[in-house]
Amino acid sequence: MASAVEAVHRYRRPDPACWDVVVEAVCSEAPSYDADHALVQAGRAATRHADRIADDLRRQQGVFGTAVGHGVKVRALALAGMGDLRALPALHNLGEHGGLPTQRPQARILAELPAAGLVPTMRATLLKGSYRAEATLEVLSAWGPDAAPAVPEVTGFLDTPYAYDALRVLGRIGPAAAGTANRLTGFATGRDPRAGRHHLRLAAWAHWRVTGDPALALDVCGAAVRSGTAGHGLPFLADLGPSAAAHADTVRGLMESPGAWTRVAAAHAYWRITGDPEPAVPVLLAEVDPAWAGHPAMPVQEAVRRLGEIGAPAAAAAPLLGRILAREERLGHPFERIRILADAAYVRTLSEALRRIAPGAGGSVPAPSKEPVPLPPPAPRRFLPFRRPFWHSQVPWNATGLR
Repeated sequence: MASAVEAVHRYRRPDPACWDVVVEAVCSEAPSYDADHALVQAGRAATRHADRIADDLRRQQGVFGTAVGHGVKVRALALAGMGDLRALPALHNLGEHGGLPTQRPQARILAELPAAGLVPTMRATLLKGSYRAEATLEVLSAWGPDAAPAVPEVTGFLDTPYAYDALRVLGRIGPAAAGTANRLTGFATGRDPRAGRHHLRLAAWAHWRVTGDPALALDVCGAAVRSGTAGHGLPFLADLGPSAAAHADTVRGLMESPGAWTRVAAAHAYWRITGDPEPAVPVLLAEVDPAWAGHPAMPVQEAVRRLGEIGAPAAAAAPLLGRILAREERLGHPFERIRILADAAYVRTLSEALRRIAPGAGGSVPAPSKEPVPLPPPAPRRFLPFRRPFWHSQVPWNATGLR
């Protein structure tokens, strides 16, 4: 069993028998926390076992009733990652008893389910206080406009240390949160006593998203870029697109910044503002390191995502992206309990980028260059225990998930 768990953590395309062993271990009477943590991250890789997992979830609930059992949580999250609606009753129960995820990576799994089935539970969770606010707001942000029923509860978190996350959710919800426009103006201008310097750009962007009026966002984010704090304004100017044309020259100059994240953000913003991909593509392509192991200090995944958005004019990137996607080993940097999630997100980014750049060539993971990776022999070492790494709060600046 240990070798199967190691295989699914280490390889993108393990022998299907590895997932069979993981599911069997989770559903057996001999619990394995290593197998549990693998299955939670499995997503659609374990879809063919969905019925077995759902049946075992019902058995667990029958044994433990309304108690928040670890086994119930594992099985519910595994089904959620597949988008399987059979997870919903258990997730409602977990929400009622304080058993939903408290950390962002696991919370994002819930966003694979339709918002309508879980928004009431998320609202109730926010009403209970701040303990799970970070994770709950993360899920609501991922749902975007579908999270609109939660606007009252999210607005209440503008008065807490989680105001930044709340601003992001309101901006992602958009016009349905228009009633918060005055609060957003207060944060964007600094007039709200709770506003900190890191709130200004996000609040201004959120104000534009909920009202449709770009004036405040252009003023606040443009000022940030002109002042040299480029990283705080460029992603928002990119989202504003041609409306930010007055800042195009400043943005282009920042494509030569010494900071890799700033160069990537500037290249993306310049393309979004002007529609000209020629100067942006080389800057983005230069940041796509095929040896990248997943460390967030380097904006590799972000560069891939932006090349994909540019599409066919970024054709020079296609061979490199294809080689990276065909690689057997997963990203090595994240800790065990988020390694599969992190690598799966990277694979999705690569696949989507290739699909847009070269339609018909990148819509799926390339076939491996050899037979599926078999069960490896047991290794003497063990994965490090999970700690809250700073990777876990790194969410790329983009129009679908601004931080």
